[in-house]
Amino acid sequence: MQLGIHLPQAGQQATPERIMQAALRAEELGLADVWVSEHIIVPKDATYPPTPVFYDPVVTLAWVASVTRRVRLGTSVLVLPMRHPLPLAKELGSLQNLCGGRLILGAGVGWLEAEFSAIGVPFRERGRRMDEGIAMMRAVWTEDPVSFPARTIPAQITAMRMQPQPTTPIPIWIGGTAEAQLKRAARLDGWHGSRMPPEEIAQIVRRLRAERPEPAFTISMRIRWNGQDDSELGTRIAAYAAIGVQHILVEPEDRETEDWSRLIEGVGRIADR
Repeated sequence: MQLGIHLPQAGQQATPERIMQAALRAEELGLADVWVSEHIIVPKDATYPPTPVFYDPVVTLAWVASVTRRVRLGTSVLVLPMRHPLPLAKELGSLQNLCGGRLILGAGVGWLEAEFSAIGVPFRERGRRMDEGIAMMRAVWTEDPVSFPARTIPAQITAMRMQPQPTTPIPIWIGGTAEAQLKRAARLDGWHGSRMPPEEIAQIVRRLRAERPEPAFTISMRIRWNGQDDSELGTRIAAYAAIGVQHILVEPEDRETEDWSRLIEGVGRIADR
């Protein structure tokens, strides 16, 4: 089982110093990876997310990449349909090379319609934009020159060049449990579920593993923990492992907790067993 932690990148307690300290400690403890989330803009009176404070995920991972050497860097998740694929492909490809090939692109279609409206992206097109955006990014990452027949996303790409291309492929893990999301995950490099107990995802894991039996296809789950009882966390992780989950991302139950170090140290003790 590979274990990672969410960085203190969102919420009122998020600071550059805390983000950096958490990433460095995760690397010291031998954790597999560190993760960030995304919201660009949220309604003033929204009950969720509970905070508008989100450091940009790509910029944050670049900040973390500059002080780490081994730990992988993941997004949980980037809302791809909100972003135009070409500048995002440039950012992610550059980051992949600058960090030495450590990036994991966790991606989702998003759910907050007001956020899409603020950015000017049609909410009802997000599935089509997701698929076309991934295909467009993979094209510019691997073809030179590249031509791409965009249908939903405004783009005219004929005999164009985007350099530098990633020197190693960027794995894409898809979040969500809807049928379209599971099919999308099976076509790509992994599935990244969120906050669901083992008994609720066992059937999903069996289905995905039947379709993608190779170990390189990663089945991952994001879970919450209060940082207090190592044995309770260890038992939960063992239950996920028993059904075939390969990777766990641990985040605090309370994003505003001041004691991120307790969570990181606890996950480190589990990883060291």
